Amino acid sequence: MRTDHDIKRLPDPPPPAPDSRDAAVQQALLRFDQKSAEKGQGIPTDIRLIERTAAPLRPSRERTVMNRKRYLLAASLACVVAGSGAYLHLMRATQSHDDAAPVEQKVASNDVAQAPSTVQAKKESDGEANMRGHLQAAPEEAKPNEQASAPAVVAAPPPAKPHVENQIIGRLAPQAPSPMAPSRLGITPRDPGSRVADRADPGLTRAPASASARLMEPADVRRDQSQREHATGAPEPVGRDQFANAPENAFKAARDAPVSTFSIDVDTASYAFVRAQLNRNVLPPAASVRTEELINYFPYAYDVPASASEPFRANVAVFPNPWAEGRKLIRIGIKGYALQQTNRPRANLVFLIDTSGSMQPQNRLPLVKQSLAMLLTQLQPEDRVAIVTYAGNAGTALEPTSVSEKAKILATLDHLEAGGSTAGAEGIRQAYALAEQNFDSSGVNRVILATDGDFNVGITNKDELKGFVERQREKGIFLSVLGVGAGNYNDALAQTLAQNGNGVAAYIDTINEARKVLVEEASSTLFPIGKDVKIQIEFNPATVAEYRLIGYETRLLNRDDFTNDKVDAGDVGSGQTVTALYDIVPVGGPRTVDDLRYGAQAPASGSPAPAEYAFVKIRYKLPKSDRSVLISTPVDRGSEHARFEDAPLDARFATAVAAFGEILRGGKHTGKFGYDDVLRIASAARGDDPYGYRSEFLQLVRAAKTASAMQPLRP
Repeated sequence: MRTDHDIKRLPDPPPPAPDSRDAAVQQALLRFDQKSAEKGQGIPTDIRLIERTAAPLRPSRERTVMNRKRYLLAASLACVVAGSGAYLHLMRATQSHDDAAPVEQKVASNDVAQAPSTVQAKKESDGEANMRGHLQAAPEEAKPNEQASAPAVVAAPPPAKPHVENQIIGRLAPQAPSPMAPSRLGITPRDPGSRVADRADPGLTRAPASASARLMEPADVRRDQSQREHATGAPEPVGRDQFANAPENAFKAARDAPVSTFSIDVDTASYAFVRAQLNRNVLPPAASVRTEELINYFPYAYDVPASASEPFRANVAVFPNPWAEGRKLIRIGIKGYALQQTNRPRANLVFLIDTSGSMQPQNRLPLVKQSLAMLLTQLQPEDRVAIVTYAGNAGTALEPTSVSEKAKILATLDHLEAGGSTAGAEGIRQAYALAEQNFDSSGVNRVILATDGDFNVGITNKDELKGFVERQREKGIFLSVLGVGAGNYNDALAQTLAQNGNGVAAYIDTINEARKVLVEEASSTLFPIGKDVKIQIEFNPATVAEYRLIGYETRLLNRDDFTNDKVDAGDVGSGQTVTALYDIVPVGGPRTVDDLRYGAQAPASGSPAPAEYAFVKIRYKLPKSDRSVLISTPVDRGSEHARFEDAPLDARFATAVAAFGEILRGGKHTGKFGYDDVLRIASAARGDDPYGYRSEFLQLVRAAKTASAMQPLRP
């Protein structure tokens, strides 16, 4: 049923005149085209409209309502009953009698007697002939007050088997091209690659470009597409991010607790999340700042191990603490052996992709699709990839497929869409089942989970998921997590799953971060050279009064966990670097913890200073081994630098990053040391920066100086 609103939008019918019949036909054709376009048929409405003349039709006021209803009824009946052929007959029936009427009636009667399969074709061809004859019979001259009527048309002989749309276009060719006509734009009306064609024909859908093709589009095109897609996506929530709330490490007295033990951590998710918040001009929540992940975001030029059989080498340095006079820092750096591309094992990967409704915004599922497409460029043809998606339900989007069929994998990624609730646990089960079916005993078997961590269907208990991932780890199938989004990002769950799945947890906030994690650091992300890597430092109470581990609060281990090979710890990937910093108070320095009344006595004043500050032990397993290997090194006076400016360049830059993290967490241990001090140290120690990571860090420090303490609520 048409409403009054629809009727008001119709063009006014022409005044009674010798050529009013032609104008009525023109208007009826327009209404027919509009109706057909709504059903995905006929000529696009926009194309029909651009072929009209600029002057509108002006009927007399007293006949406006009657004529509108008359032409609307004729056009509607024509669309419903018999398409273009019957449409012409009905329009002729509404006009005054003329010479062509008997011919049309005869044609209509013949049509009824024909077989149904030929009726429509005959009606179209007969209607074309009658219409052409009718238009040729139009008067050649118009009265002065009729110059605003429909444009003149030229009859053209129809092709042998004409298409209906082409017939109408040929009949209604305007005298002068419209400024918006397709011919003026250099495109055809049905060009599917044209944005104009997309607007002109709502019935056409543009074929989606592959993920790899999108990466090659110009930056401005990608930016425009990103803005349009994000505008139609769901807005991001605010204030529902979840983080593990571990308190900052405190100073410990070396005589009371001389041993510090922790698991290696190579995750970098915290740095990327902090950057994303600062880029929004918002200070990150203190719980989201894991200082060790900020430090380990950057590569450092440590000594390289000699072979894969001994994949680690410890690098130690001692130097003054720049934010606390009288204290010192101990830097412990580890460099992993870098596998050669020709020697790395095959990869059996399962992409487990969250396609729930919360993944709709541009910085979630669309970014994940682009990220995984880039990862494919780093894999070998003999590697295999499968894709599992989960929303309200979980399902296999792509069975294990050789990377040699890259186009098939990219096409599957490109067609993923977000919607529904989040049945994450079921998706994890199916992903591990696929990885197990295609298990490669001599290769790397890994599930890569891409999600905002917002599980709300199935198993949502973190401990239950942790237990499942641990059991799969024992089978040799590891798990890495790519976190995306903000506002409802479940960082705590991502960290738990990655840590217990012998994988890394990264946060992808930009396409550049995806390139860093999945292209530039693909080998270290996917291929471990050591697993269950633990560090234990025993401090010498004769030289160290107190110590504090900076960061690693979620990675602390018990003292007896160090020698227990059943205790899980972190993994180190090919060529990866790991850095840890201890803040120490030398004996005789400014204490933060009082001595116990009945504790062991301090060494007598004036006794010679021992040679060692501490002793470092590192325990690890080779990727295919269940027995750990021990390496150790002393931290002695030979590693000490009297001035901070004389410390190694990488040690000074790591110190600046550590101070930045401590300030973001409240500055409890950094005192009056501020952002300007961080900038001063980091600028002087930036050194070689081939990828610009350190320059970007300087910009983040500047951003933190002006950022708001709280994200504004959405209006």
